Amino acid sequence: MTPAAVVPGALDGLVVLDLTRMLAGPYATMMLADQGAHVIKIEPPGGDLTRRNGPHPDGALKIGERGFGGYFASINRNKDSITLDLKKPAGKATLLRLVHKADVLVENYRAGVMERLGLGYEVLIAENPRLVYAALRGFGDPRSGASPYANWPAYDPVAQAMGGIMGITGAAPGGPPTKIGPGVGDLVPATFLAYGVAAACWRAQRSGQGQFVDVSMVDAVLALCERLVFQYSVSGVAPGPEGNGHPLLCPFGLFAAKDGFVSLGVPNDRFWVPLAHRMGRPALAIDPRYASNDARVQHRAEVEAIVGGWTARHTKAELAQMLGGDIPFGPVFSAADIFEDPHFRIREMLVETEQPGAARPLTVAGTPVRMSQTPGGVRRRAPLTGEHTDSTLAAFGFAPAEIAALRADQVIQ
Repeated sequence: MTPAAVVPGALDGLVVLDLTRMLAGPYATMMLADQGAHVIKIEPPGGDLTRRNGPHPDGALKIGERGFGGYFASINRNKDSITLDLKKPAGKATLLRLVHKADVLVENYRAGVMERLGLGYEVLIAENPRLVYAALRGFGDPRSGASPYANWPAYDPVAQAMGGIMGITGAAPGGPPTKIGPGVGDLVPATFLAYGVAAACWRAQRSGQGQFVDVSMVDAVLALCERLVFQYSVSGVAPGPEGNGHPLLCPFGLFAAKDGFVSLGVPNDRFWVPLAHRMGRPALAIDPRYASNDARVQHRAEVEAIVGGWTARHTKAELAQMLGGDIPFGPVFSAADIFEDPHFRIREMLVETEQPGAARPLTVAGTPVRMSQTPGGVRRRAPLTGEHTDSTLAAFGFAPAEIAALRADQVIQ
C-alpha cells in the first residue's frame, strides 16, 4: 500500500515538540503523528544519531547527506524536523518561543537532563500553563515517585528483565528466561505514553491546564504482565518461564506442523469439542480426564502430546483448512509470509514510503488504529535532518533575519 491520503486525523491541530531519541520516545510521538498531530522533531546539530542505523536500501541518502536508514524511517514518519542546539542560550530561547505556542512536549532523556539545560517542566509550564509535558524514562521521573534506580540508564532488555516479562518467558517451564524479540521494553511504554498524552490533552482543552505525564519503562512492562501480579498475590508462588503454553488454559500455545508451527488456543470447553472431532477423536470430548479445562490443565502433558501428535501430521495450510474459522488458530508467520498474506495488505499494515535516494520505496509497518472518519496512518516519509527548520520557525513567528542570525550562530543548521 502507498501512504494514506492526506485526510485530517483525529489529532489534527495538536502541536507536539518532540525531543525524543532512540526507540521508545520516537515511537510514542509517531503514534501521535499517525493520528494527525503536527509533530516537530527537534534534533541536535548533526541530527538524531539513530539516523545512522540501518538497514540502508541501495542508493539511500546516508547520515552525511542528512538522510536516514530503515530504523529512523519506520518510527519518524509523518514528522517535521528542525535542528536546534539547546546548549546555546539562543537555542534555549528558541525552544521557549516554540513552547509558548505548542500543546505538548515529549522527551526521554535521563532524569535531570532538562533541568541542567534550564528547560525543566517547571520552567516550561510557567511559559505555557496549558502545556502537556510528557517524559519517558527507564525508572520514571522523581516528581511522581523517586525510584532508587532513577539515575540508572535503561534500554529494552533492562525493562524486560526488571519489569517481569523476561522472567515468565522461556522455551520450557523452569528453564532460563528469554528476551522477547521485539523491543517491548520500549514499545509498550511508548504506547502508554501516547495514551497518557491524549488523556492529558483532553483535560487541558477543557480546563486550560497542562500537566506532567510520566511513564517508567519498567512500570509499563509490569503493567503488561498483569497476570504475574495477581497470580503471586493469590498463591505466593512466583511464576517462571511458561514455555509455549499457558498456565491456566490447555491446550493453548504452539504446536509443530509438518512445515513449521501453528498457534492453537482452546480457552474454554466450547472449542474443545469441535477440536476433538477435527482430530478424529470424538471420545476426548466426553472423557472426564479431558472434558473440562481444569481437567485438561491437570493432564497437560497428555493433552499436549495428543494435540501435538495430530498437528505434526499436517501442514500449516491443511490445519488452516480444518481449523480456521471454527477454533482459535493461526500459523506462525515469518516476515516473508506476512508480506505475501492478503490480510496485511487489505488492512494497510504494509505501507510503502519514499526512501530519499533509493531506487525503490521502503516498506514500513502501518498503524493498527483505524478510525472511520479520521483514518490516520502513514502519510509521508520521515524527514531529512532539519528539513523543516526554516518553515517551522517562520510559522512560529520568527522573522527571516532572526532565522538567518540563528544559522549564523550555528544554533540551527
